[in-house]
Amino acid sequence: MDRLAEKYFRPEKYPGTACRGCGLRLAHRKVLEAADELGLETEDVVWGTGIGCSGRQTFATWKGDTFAGTHGQVYCLATGLRLALPPEKRIIITAGDGDAFTIGFNHLLNAARRNVDMTVIICDNLGYQSTGGQYGLTTPGGARTDSSPYGMWEPNWTEDGFDVLRILKEAGATFLARHTVLDGQAPVESIQKALLNRGFSLVQLVYPCVTHFGVHSLGTRNLAEVYDWFRKRYGAGADGLATGIIHDASGSRPEFGARLRSYTERAGKGDAA
Repeated sequence: MDRLAEKYFRPEKYPGTACRGCGLRLAHRKVLEAADELGLETEDVVWGTGIGCSGRQTFATWKGDTFAGTHGQVYCLATGLRLALPPEKRIIITAGDGDAFTIGFNHLLNAARRNVDMTVIICDNLGYQSTGGQYGLTTPGGARTDSSPYGMWEPNWTEDGFDVLRILKEAGATFLARHTVLDGQAPVESIQKALLNRGFSLVQLVYPCVTHFGVHSLGTRNLAEVYDWFRKRYGAGADGLATGIIHDASGSRPEFGARLRSYTERAGKGDAA
């Protein structure tokens, strides 16, 4: 185990369940680097997970406190924890694109609307890979998958003029960023900004699935070929995916827990209007 894994992960769970070559490990690494550079210790963070590859990989690997919410519910649990925990305790959530942008999207939108202080890391592997590689709403148009043998045909949440992060911005999110896991230090810096924002923050980290997407869509499990395709599709200068800090309004809105505590205090004095 390297220094960060030894510091933050339970040794009996390391290296986790991700497939060989999966970009999920790179995504987790970005989170650990950001936490370490901010000086956060395991007792400073409660780490929540959703379903799918990201949930299975993350749950119980963190040495500190963890929780899991199935099928899009993790944002609701995090809202309750936010009210129960001291404000200085950081809440990090790792969830997949399916958990966040389809199954749990309504809950995600309401967490943004309320500006609940949590940092959501979307581990976007371009589809429902943990159940065999079905297409999701970030799967590239035309991609052959387990559920689209003639090509992904539905409108995409991140291409062709759509951007799911714009919807989250309109919902009230105060920090939004998107990167690929191959973007070097930029994702780490965005995650740090997200962790420092006392409100709802989300960082989408995009990476390829070698096992299912590679086989169905690219006809190969060769790591070099899959990542070469990924760089050409989503790397610097490629069209179709806006990356970087999409929206930074850190500190511009009252945080949900602080606002509720203030309201409750005023209500106790008969002045909650």
